[in-house]
Amino acid sequence: MKLLASLLLCLFVSVAWAAEGDTPKLDIGKGGQCVRDPQWMRKNHMHLLMHQRDETVRKGNRIEQDGLKNCVECHASLSDNSVIARDDSFCVGCHRYAAVKIDCFECHASKRRTALVMKDGK
Repeated sequence: MKLLASLLLCLFVSVAWAAEGDTPKLDIGKGGQCVRDPQWMRKNHMHLLMHQRDETVRKGNRIEQDGLKNCVECHASLSDNSVIARDDSFCVGCHRYAAVKIDCFECHASKRRTALVMKDGK
């Protein structure tokens, strides 16, 4: 019985380590409470951002809480204030892992507002 329990424990630990090693290690910035459940955000953030874009551009409705600026404010690295500057940056790390191109930052700022204000003030 002890041998079976030991074998199962070894199998469980190796599977857990393999699963953990396969996920990207991200710099999450400040992190904290998100506008939705983190698991939901991992699967659906693109739909939320597209909906926000359509509501803003076509109808003029701005929902600041669901906007990209708020994502950047929480998830930009504390060291460089960016979500795309390094391989472990919050957005780049996941998008590279999923092999999905990020097109948000072709138009939008990838750095915190405070970092941009400081840059413009110099």
